[in-house]
Amino acid sequence: MSQYLQLNSIQHYMFCKRRWALINIEQVWEDNADTRLGQYIHKNADDPFFEEKRQNRIIIRSVPISSDILGLNGIIDVLELTKSKDGVFIKNYPGLWKPYVIEYKKGTYKKADFDIYQLVAEVMCIEEMLNTKINKSSIYYKTSNKRFEIEITDKLRNDVIKACNDMHELFEKGITPKAEDNKNCTRCSMYEKCMPRITNRKRSVINYINKHLEELI
Repeated sequence: MSQYLQLNSIQHYMFCKRRWALINIEQVWEDNADTRLGQYIHKNADDPFFEEKRQNRIIIRSVPISSDILGLNGIIDVLELTKSKDGVFIKNYPGLWKPYVIEYKKGTYKKADFDIYQLVAEVMCIEEMLNTKINKSSIYYKTSNKRFEIEITDKLRNDVIKACNDMHELFEKGITPKAEDNKNCTRCSMYEKCMPRITNRKRSVINYINKHLEELI
């Protein structure tokens, strides 16, 4: 892969491919109340100088990670290290440790997998860096003040690999997918830039013209 992409962009991609392309290919971005809340939450989680020790557990914030396989890099919110004889060696920390990723999100837990895919991508980066296997990690939702543990399955890993390959292909070709007007659109910070209804309307007009041209031939 010729270039690394931002790790958190996979969440945008799984939510909406066009949103991802507008941000990462066309460099367009718009804030709304939801994105500002998300930035505030991450600001309070991402303290690179914060390290907390609790007996056999170490909590580290704002950890830079990357993956050559996925072609991603970025920073994870929280990495928990638990001392274990089945763990791995980690530089500057004597003993063996089991890593556990915690991703911070605004709002409450939702059934959609957008946030889960980001967590899985983060886990896969850590696994590659430390040559280990992580079976579970968590997403913490600020509004509900709850942590939800996610099993890192082979299916989720394969979905992440496919999504990353697709993202790199679109990025290298500079392709922005067409808009899809759905119920999530009005909550998206990119709604005004994306204009899904206008895009769909234009496509409908073209289809209408093509259909009538075919009838005349």
